[in-house]
Amino acid sequence: MTDPGQPDIRDQPSIDASTWRVLDAAINRAGEGLRVVEDYARLVLADAHLTRELKELRHGLAAATRTFDQSQLLASRDTLADVGTSINTASEFDRATSGSVVTANLSRVQEALRTIEEFSKPFSTATAEVVQQLRYRTYTVEKALVTVALSRQSLAHARLYVLTDGLADAAAFELLIRQLVAGGTDIIQLRDKSLDDRQLMARCAILAACCQGTPTRWLINDRSDVALAANAHGVHLGQDDLPIAAARRILGPAKIIGVSTHSIGQARVAVLEGANYIALGPVFPSRTKTFEHLVGLDLVEAVVREISLPAFAIGGINEQNLPRLLAAGISRIAVQAAVVSSDNPGQAAERLKKLLVDGARSRVPATTSPQR
Repeated sequence: MTDPGQPDIRDQPSIDASTWRVLDAAINRAGEGLRVVEDYARLVLADAHLTRELKELRHGLAAATRTFDQSQLLASRDTLADVGTSINTASEFDRATSGSVVTANLSRVQEALRTIEEFSKPFSTATAEVVQQLRYRTYTVEKALVTVALSRQSLAHARLYVLTDGLADAAAFELLIRQLVAGGTDIIQLRDKSLDDRQLMARCAILAACCQGTPTRWLINDRSDVALAANAHGVHLGQDDLPIAAARRILGPAKIIGVSTHSIGQARVAVLEGANYIALGPVFPSRTKTFEHLVGLDLVEAVVREISLPAFAIGGINEQNLPRLLAAGISRIAVQAAVVSSDNPGQAAERLKKLLVDGARSRVPATTSPQR
């Protein structure tokens, strides 16, 4: 790709006034649309990560089009004679929600970028290439914005996430699942690599029957194929499992896809790739799994500062250390031993759920998004 700082502007003075006018209008339209969407990410979602992505797009557009003769652009502007200013359609003012505002403005941005790209090709292929890449980036950001907004709505009340293996037999597993559901568990994940596929499907049938008609959702660890076959609510993926895009092709757009993240970089990538939630950890030493490295509260605090996608802290969490997580600004957790290994899993789940709900209610809306 040619460096836009050294453009191959072939003969700008010979460009006719109408082309300058098209470019000026498209540049203004793209910049305005990006600002609208950036304000949504910043002030509605309170998402620093996506706000930064949109700001970089806006600044990238400014840098790419700075190679144009700015005096020519301005001289070509003639708003009073623009026939388009008097042509309106009903859909232009049909904005039922803030989400529809975002969708409309992203479409506006993408169309304007394509106009800039095409009309700059005759005299600056370097600028056309840069604008093309900016347009491609808007598609990724659009996907992330829509997914974050829908996931926040869908998982708004999900606080307690419990992981379990298949236990010794089906009867013990069913008893546990019924206790978890009765205790108010929001999400249950079946994670057991020792079961063969038929045993796994049999446990899934129990999960489906126990959760049917309740708010509790159930997911399968790693196995997108099993999640599809069993009609689970979704799948949870690790960093070495299928990519999100591949899992989405298997499961379709409506299923939940969660991703384990162990760094702020992985969390940012998961957002852009379309995860519905992220798991952050391991935070504390665990009784059920050995970790070479603990991310501690640093990752939790970093995610709270910049990512609004639903995030669950995981790793060694119990009633004793939960207040530290709440103080760090997160009120969603994923646990196993603290509930499954307790004498009464249903009561343990109920206690943790109450602490999480109370903690979420006590959060200060001005400093932390209530959806994290």
